[in-house]
Amino acid sequence: MHKLTLLATAIVLATACSTAAQPARRPVPTDIVATVGSTPIMLSEVDDKALEQPAQGGVKLSLALYDARRAALDDLIATRLMDDAAKAQGIDRSALIEKEITSRVQTVTDFDVNTWYEANKARVQGAPLEQVRQPIRQYLTQERMQAVRSDYLDTLKRKTPVRVMLEPPRQAVSAANGPAKGSASAPIEMIEFSDFQCPFCLRADPTVQQVLGTYGDRIRFVYRHYPLPNHPNARPAAEAAACAGEQGKFWPYHDHLFANPTKLSDGDLKQGAAELGLNTAQFNACVDTHKLKAQVDADIKDGEAAGVNGTPAFFVNGRMISGAQPYDVFKKMIDEELELKKR
Repeated sequence: MHKLTLLATAIVLATACSTAAQPARRPVPTDIVATVGSTPIMLSEVDDKALEQPAQGGVKLSLALYDARRAALDDLIATRLMDDAAKAQGIDRSALIEKEITSRVQTVTDFDVNTWYEANKARVQGAPLEQVRQPIRQYLTQERMQAVRSDYLDTLKRKTPVRVMLEPPRQAVSAANGPAKGSASAPIEMIEFSDFQCPFCLRADPTVQQVLGTYGDRIRFVYRHYPLPNHPNARPAAEAAACAGEQGKFWPYHDHLFANPTKLSDGDLKQGAAELGLNTAQFNACVDTHKLKAQVDADIKDGEAAGVNGTPAFFVNGRMISGAQPYDVFKKMIDEELELKKR
C-alpha cells in the first residue's frame, strides 16, 4: 500500500470513534428516508415498490426474501428441536445427529449411481458416467440424508408442536373466466399459467394430475394461457384451446394437445377438434377469425402483472411456484395452506 494511503488510513482510525460497541439501529417502516420539498418518503413506501422488483432468477424480491427467511426459520426450528432431544437423551447434538440421522442413511451403491445416470443424462449434459460418478454419489447421499433428517424432524414435531406464523407473500391473481376443475368453495385454488409448446409445461402436467388426484375436492384448478413469444405455435394452440372451451371441450382438447406436443400446426389443431367430436365449422371459424384472441391477451396481461416470466407458473392461494417443480414442492405448500385454513 502507498505510504500516503497508509497515513490517511491511520488518521481516519485515530480520529473516528469505534462503532464496535454501537450496533447500527435497524430501520423501521416509518423511517423517513427522503424528502421532496416538505413531503417525506417513508421506508414503507420504498419497500412496497422495491419488493415487487425482480431478484436473482427473475422471482420477485418479496418472494426471495420470504424464501431466505423461511429457510433460516426452518433451520432454527430444527436446531432447537434437536437440542431439546439431545438434552433429553443426555448427549450433545452432534451425537444425536450421528445416532438418529447419519447412521440411518443407506449407502449409495454403484447400481444406484448407474440408474440415476441413465435416467438423467440430460441433466449431466452427456458427460460420461466415470466423469460424474462421484458427484452423483454425493448428490444421492445428500438427498438421502435430507430425507432421513426430514423424517426425524417430523417425529420430533409430533412430540413438540411447532407453529409457524411467518406469512408468505401472496399475489392477487384472478381466476377470471379460465377453465377450471373443482369447486369454487375449495380451500385451495391453484392457478396455472401455461404454454402448449413448452416442454416444461408438458413435464409438469403429470405432477398437476397427481396433485388433483391426491387432494380431490379440496382443490380447485384453473388454467390460464401464457404462450411465450419464442414458441411460434403456442399462441395459435392457446386460441384453439379457448375455442374448444367455447364448446365445453377445453379439458379434452387440453389433454389432446399435451398428448401430441409436436402436432400444433393449423391443420393439426383443426384435426384434433374433429377427432374430439367438436362442431368443426364453429371451431374452424373461431380459430380463423382469432375470435378469442382477447381472452388469451387478458391471461397474458394478468400473468405479467403477477410476476410470471416463464412457464409453467403456478399460484397456490396466491403463492407462486415457478417451473416444473417436483410433486413434493406442491404438497408442502398445499399442506401448509390447508393447515392455515384450520386456524
